Amino acid sequence: MKNFLILFILIISCTGEPMRPKPKSMLNLKYPNPSYIIKKSRCPFSFQINRYSSFVSSDKCNDQIIYPNLKGTIYLTYRKVNNNFDSLLSDAYSIPLKHARKAFRIPEKAYINNINKTYGSIFQIVGNAASQLQFFLTDSLNHFIFGSLYFYKKPNYDSIMPAINYIGEDISKLMESLKWTD
Repeated sequence: MKNFLILFILIISCTGEPMRPKPKSMLNLKYPNPSYIIKKSRCPFSFQINRYSSFVSSDKCNDQIIYPNLKGTIYLTYRKVNNNFDSLLSDAYSIPLKHARKAFRIPEKAYINNINKTYGSIFQIVGNAASQLQFFLTDSLNHFIFGSLYFYKKPNYDSIMPAINYIGEDISKLMESLKWTD
């Protein structure tokens, strides 16, 4: 009886499809489709942000766009241009270079919007740096904004790349929609 039971189990177990290795799985992160709303800073500018983020404006022109689900924040710093444009521009280019030790490369993408009179650049820090995206916008005469993206965890570029790309699209929308309000 015992041999019959073993033979029965072997017959049943061998009638299915042959065993195959399972394919490697891919990380499938799904972010909501962005929907943008206009926000006005306490400082002299407004722009569009993703509805799934929150905006905190301060009296000292140090604003934040917070992504609670992605555990990241875009920090914005506004400065009035007052015979210090060269210094502000120099700072805007030197800040991304502070991450050069951890970066594989830091490509720059120039931005020009003659309609809204906004000009600047965005830097993507490729590597395990503290900040993965940095940018600046200016009208070259009166206004200057610095922006930096930081996540609330130890940087692992490969793991946070989908979030960087998602927020990077929001930064592009911010840059396109920024308007000076004075």
